[in-house]
Amino acid sequence: MKYRKVKRVMAAALAGCMVLSMAGCGKVKINDGTFRPVDEATLEFPQKEKVTLTGLISYPPNTESEPNNRTIFKRLQEQTNVEIDWTAIPSDQWADKISLNMSDPNKLTDFVFSAGFSDSNLLKYGEFGAIIPLEEYIDNYMPNLKAVFDKYPEYRVMCTDVNGHIWSLPWIEQLGSEKTAIQTVGDMSFINKKWLDYLDLEIPETVDEFEEVLIAFRDHASELQKEFNIDGAIIPMSCIVNDGDQDPAILINGFGEGYGDADRGRHIAVTDDQEVICAATQEGWKKGIEWLNKLYEEKLIDPEAFTQEWSTYVAKGKSGRYGVCFSWDVGNIDNLKDWVPLPALTADTRNITPQNGSYTSGFDRGRCVVTSVAENPALVCAWLDQMYAPIQSPQNNWGTYGEDDDFDIFEMSTNDQGGGDAETCSFGRCLSGRGPGSRICGRAACHPG
Repeated sequence: MKYRKVKRVMAAALAGCMVLSMAGCGKVKINDGTFRPVDEATLEFPQKEKVTLTGLISYPPNTESEPNNRTIFKRLQEQTNVEIDWTAIPSDQWADKISLNMSDPNKLTDFVFSAGFSDSNLLKYGEFGAIIPLEEYIDNYMPNLKAVFDKYPEYRVMCTDVNGHIWSLPWIEQLGSEKTAIQTVGDMSFINKKWLDYLDLEIPETVDEFEEVLIAFRDHASELQKEFNIDGAIIPMSCIVNDGDQDPAILINGFGEGYGDADRGRHIAVTDDQEVICAATQEGWKKGIEWLNKLYEEKLIDPEAFTQEWSTYVAKGKSGRYGVCFSWDVGNIDNLKDWVPLPALTADTRNITPQNGSYTSGFDRGRCVVTSVAENPALVCAWLDQMYAPIQSPQNNWGTYGEDDDFDIFEMSTNDQGGGDAETCSFGRCLSGRGPGSRICGRAACHPG
């Protein structure tokens, strides 16, 4: 009851901020969320006359900060005659700045391209009117996304709130289904087979055997450095705690009931009996955390595990310093030939809990939102719908073609109807980590961002 009162107070305060901001600036026009139908002919691309929309986007530090300089957006502008006036925020500042922007209509853009909003964010921003519901725009002006929803209705259900509203546009990646989906386990653990062979060790299958292997890596550090010409201290196990696929939580699945903590953001798990539980309150989780703490105190885990960024994590991995690491793809951290996946470890049981939503493949509900300052939300949605086009979607996810940079991973070939079809990687490893010659999955629905 207390939580609900606090939530109402927060929503009222944020709504008040919106009202005050609007009162202080007569130039801002706010869309109350009512569906605004338009003549579909006005949404045809390319537009007869150049149109400018505004968007908010994040970008990795030390990379190109102007989205319009990127090939994908250059091509989209040519195809649609729509130019986006971007407000670009470095990704390491996004969390601090986005909430300020969302509470001030004077700072809102027509849409937020790389929002990454949580469910609570979406409900909060929808409640006080910063974003608008999109279900009618999807049905009327977004044929690409609607086709995805029609073919796979589960995604529409996953995007819709209890009142029937869709507050955001999703990121969807379909590569396999149910237990064969490639996203079932993201933070996979890998072990250095080269080190195991040199020290005459077997791949561990229990938590005790795993600890013994880490100790061997630590105690034979000088020998490993000399044998493999490693510059830098040996790190038996490295990870980035609470950082998606680099988190070590998969190691504790064998403790207690075997639920582990596959959903580290909310700690939600669903039992085989369809009961929703909090993983972090289970006895197995507590025992697993105590064990990880023991490994840390024994100096078996990277001391920078709680603070390092991706670039630091990769740099140390590429130096050959890790015995165990965690990632979607170990090729991102070191190489493929010297590493093997670490089996699920047995403590009290032997189990892996799939990530929530993984049976419907990769999914992010809050990827992109349209705000209440958009004067022509139908056109905004029609432009965003281009991101779900079969030829565009894979490029947004992995990279493009016909360029001479790191994003140039596909070759444009001709399909059996004689049309263009970007279908194969043009060099050894594509950004998705799926290897040379990877074909775009026929079921790949995708996304903005």
